[in-house]
Amino acid sequence: LAREFAQAEIAPRSHRWDRESIMDHSILDKLAELGFLGMMVPERYEGLALDTVTYLVALEEIAAVDASVAVAMSVHNSLPTQMILRYGSEAQRDRYLPAMARGELLGAFALSEPEAGSDAAAMMTQAVRDGDGWILDGTKAWVTSGNDAGVILAMARTDGPGDRPGERRGARGISAFIITPELPGFRVGKKENKLGLRASATVQLAFDQMRVPADRLLGQEGRGFVYAMESLDNGRLGVAAQAVGIARSALEHSTRYAAERRQFGKPIKEFEAIQFKLANMATRITAARALVYSAALAKDRGEPITQFSSMSKLFASETAMWVTTQAVQIFGGYGYMKEYPVEKLMRDAKLFQIYEGTSQIQRLVIAKEIFLPSS
Repeated sequence: LAREFAQAEIAPRSHRWDRESIMDHSILDKLAELGFLGMMVPERYEGLALDTVTYLVALEEIAAVDASVAVAMSVHNSLPTQMILRYGSEAQRDRYLPAMARGELLGAFALSEPEAGSDAAAMMTQAVRDGDGWILDGTKAWVTSGNDAGVILAMARTDGPGDRPGERRGARGISAFIITPELPGFRVGKKENKLGLRASATVQLAFDQMRVPADRLLGQEGRGFVYAMESLDNGRLGVAAQAVGIARSALEHSTRYAAERRQFGKPIKEFEAIQFKLANMATRITAARALVYSAALAKDRGEPITQFSSMSKLFASETAMWVTTQAVQIFGGYGYMKEYPVEKLMRDAKLFQIYEGTSQIQRLVIAKEIFLPSS
């Protein structure tokens, strides 16, 4: 179903969306109608209650056609819905999850800030108790779907302003809040002009003395950063599956092109140099997919997946970047032209080495987990 939908509804418009840096929002409505925005939400909240592997299979198919659509689907399914499901009160679940599963409320995740990217715990956004609510002040950066989201999971400091300017207080004292765009003081900032995933809106969000009701605090005060990090274990599996989809698409385009393109009197697929490129591309993609699905199976069994998730994200994203670069090389001069599909795939692939934790951060997480049993 995901493959048929992507080919019929997304493929004909994908390159125009990339060129114009827009997305027809009706595509998300159609995804919602098919249940793709509530794949891992329990049936009692109107979701499909599917396992992680099934979700990632569908996500790979969408990403193979357009990663901009896939990233909106991934963030919504992997982060805000799962955070509310896992850490929210029953009232919060009843209030938000059914509408999110139906696609009436698109979800977003606001952790990073202009000066707090990889070092997300250095965030400056502050939440101060005020009577029966909170006052939030600060700016969030690189928020996927932030301009369209109806539910935003935002992290803010609730441990006071600190004693000294520039004092680094780390992860403790950060809480998670459920933000909706009608709150006074909420403002969507600039939309970023990106190298790839251009149809996906990435924006800044400004909280200017934004009053947030007390019942929007998610879980326990001061535990928000922990919730965010645990949720990113889920999110990174989605990132990895999308990277596999991009790489697979690059391989499929390259294989067809190698059969059609003739040089020196024969199709270039008959040259060993091209055959070896395609063989290496196929092998890396298969290995990446196997790693991603093994991690997903571990998650569905209830096992800890922090290390597994980071390995999947690291290997799949670097595979996507490598494979798409090889695809451009196979296409030669045409690979550099926007009339052909592989230059877009290469531009899209680059982000997967960066967002939801750079490749360097993934290596740090993996190394920490390696040493954890002996610490």
